Amino acid sequence: MERLVVLTGAGMSAESGIATFRDANGLWEGHDIMEVASPEGFAKNPALVLDFYNKRRAQLKQVQPNLGHYNLKRLEEKYHVQIITQNVDDLHERAGSSSVLHLHGELRKVRSTRNENLIYSWEEDLALGDLCEQQSQMRPHIVWFGEAVPMIEKAIEIVEQADVLVIIDTSMQVYPAAGLVSYSKNSTPIYFIDPKPSVNKGDFNNFIILESGAVAGTTTLVDLLLQS
Repeated sequence: MERLVVLTGAGMSAESGIATFRDANGLWEGHDIMEVASPEGFAKNPALVLDFYNKRRAQLKQVQPNLGHYNLKRLEEKYHVQIITQNVDDLHERAGSSSVLHLHGELRKVRSTRNENLIYSWEEDLALGDLCEQQSQMRPHIVWFGEAVPMIEKAIEIVEQADVLVIIDTSMQVYPAAGLVSYSKNSTPIYFIDPKPSVNKGDFNNFIILESGAVAGTTTLVDLLLQS
């Protein structure tokens, strides 16, 4: 069975009603990015940061996977599908995808501020005073600006083995995630799904651009790959 690797960005979840990372003013839900997505922001105002992610976690409970998520699950009928996502929601899992790697963390998990290996599932609000088993404050299990991306090496290994690579609704501007495509084999066909593609067909070998959103693009992709 061929290995199909899918890289998904914020646009994948946008069609489920989850706000994309930045709006036109460089803000995230009305906040400066560095206030709510950096170690410095957390050190300066931990209550603000916890409240921000509590609201994101609450919003996640109100949304559902879209057809694009289910289309990727359908591809498992023919391919060994591995999803690498920059999104921190669990919509891929809820649509039934069996192999999902989260590059930037997960909203429904928290971790210790003392020991990053102490990670816990978390459904409710996280408050100041919520401590890990080592009696240290817990924080969102999110990779913030300026922090290392622990799963990047595993993601590179997955991309290197891809027989087919699909990139969905990502700006290709956030590193190191944006550099993953360069680890694919020269012979690997790459499908790029985006309503406003930031790449050109000549950027890589075997590059196929589907100029549409996640739902429409993955519907076309299913037709192309499952009928081939």
